[in-house]
Amino acid sequence: MLLNVEDGQKENLKGAGITDLESGKQFPESVHSMNVYLGARPISRALDLGADIVVTGRCVDSGIVLGPLIHSFGWNRDEFDLLAAGSLAGHLIECGAQCTGGIFTDWHAVPDWHNIGFPIVECSSEGDFILSKPPDTGGLISFGTVAEQLVYELGNPQRYLLPDVTCDFSKVSITEIPGFDGGAVKVHGAKGSPPSTFYKVNATYLDGFRATAVCPVGGPKAVQKGKRTAESILQRTRLIFSQLGYEDYSAVNIQVLGSEDTYGPHARRSIDGQGPREAVIWLAVHHKQKEAVEIFSREIAPAGTGMAPGLTGIVGGRPRVSPVLKPFFFYYPKNNVQINLFLNGQHVETFEEDLTFTSDEVVSFDPPEISSELKDLPSGPHTYRLEDLAYTRSGDKGNSANIGVIARHPLYYPYLKKTLTAQALENYFQHLLEQEKPEEELVTRYELPGIHGLNFVLKNSLGGGGIASLRSDPQGKALGQMLLDFQIKNVPDLKSLIE
Repeated sequence: MLLNVEDGQKENLKGAGITDLESGKQFPESVHSMNVYLGARPISRALDLGADIVVTGRCVDSGIVLGPLIHSFGWNRDEFDLLAAGSLAGHLIECGAQCTGGIFTDWHAVPDWHNIGFPIVECSSEGDFILSKPPDTGGLISFGTVAEQLVYELGNPQRYLLPDVTCDFSKVSITEIPGFDGGAVKVHGAKGSPPSTFYKVNATYLDGFRATAVCPVGGPKAVQKGKRTAESILQRTRLIFSQLGYEDYSAVNIQVLGSEDTYGPHARRSIDGQGPREAVIWLAVHHKQKEAVEIFSREIAPAGTGMAPGLTGIVGGRPRVSPVLKPFFFYYPKNNVQINLFLNGQHVETFEEDLTFTSDEVVSFDPPEISSELKDLPSGPHTYRLEDLAYTRSGDKGNSANIGVIARHPLYYPYLKKTLTAQALENYFQHLLEQEKPEEELVTRYELPGIHGLNFVLKNSLGGGGIASLRSDPQGKALGQMLLDFQIKNVPDLKSLIE
């Protein structure tokens, strides 16, 4: 469903005082597109009307699974636990092989990536479901692979907002089932409550132009050569800007891949002090004017003959100049959105949301108390890397990232809860977080006791996120991997607890 952007509508939205859900910024002056995240009901209705294949515009990922389940089982609008279970099934399989061993922490234990099997969900009308994959395919389905996907791109697990239901995944359990080729799990325990009367809308607006130069460099002191090359390219182009009357860049980002720049203070230094002999320059720029970025793009090649030795080329050739379309998220009343259904090219129905079973009341959840169990945990002389005790997976939502941490064994969970506080993670990732307000708390921790997990949301952690970010990891895909080196200190011999 595409919400057409007309001048009158745009002015109405601006006049309504709509602000971005994440940043609080005012509605943009110019809008490139606006798309409503629809839910599962229009899909199920199309199936009810006889559609074999449903082609939809923007919708929540899980709705593609929940819609057929509503159609098949006749789930009512107020059967919130069932709707939450169907949404969870959709959430787990929405990224395909990510729940069958793809991007798993224990990647070395996953066989046959070249033939990885995609997930199969067998759902019952009661809401429980079994997740498996086709026989004779690669990949792996286990507690760990599925639990990682549960926390992927998750915010508050007790309040996962969808158009059809507000989900509570905090007490979901995942149980391995023996006897399946490649593994299988049973998933149980999703809870639901009424959805809101609003849809989420993703608008985009033009905010200048960008380009990224990626250049390998080899030889001794490759990192130092790479940094000086990048800095010299910026100096050169800024000199040209000043001569032509252009403003300075809006933003720049210099990274030398191979030097562990993204690790900040946690980067490992080489023993000889020389650093790696192979590195890759990542130089990204943003400017309000396209012509200025085109100048930048043309001035990369001269570095190959007039700057550092060992610059081997430009990956992909001259950097491509592209527009920066920044996202702007807001809520919009469901009853103001018209959804048209077409069958075989003919308009058959205008779908209307039933707002009978909705609620805009925000349910408050008391923060988990520090139990005596945590206060009385025994200490000891041992130190573990987080990877020894947990799985991790990270993802993005706009300019925020999330990192899910799942204990490898229930007995490890109390130690993770005690050590991995929100403040501990804020300190660990301080070099990546951008604080916009004084004393602003940038990391929030949530608990998922059903899978012995924690979920951390890192605000302002992606340099704008998506195509608006100049970083080499604009979606936070590596943050969970970076956290694996976090040290859990002063604990007893935890491995002996499970032997």
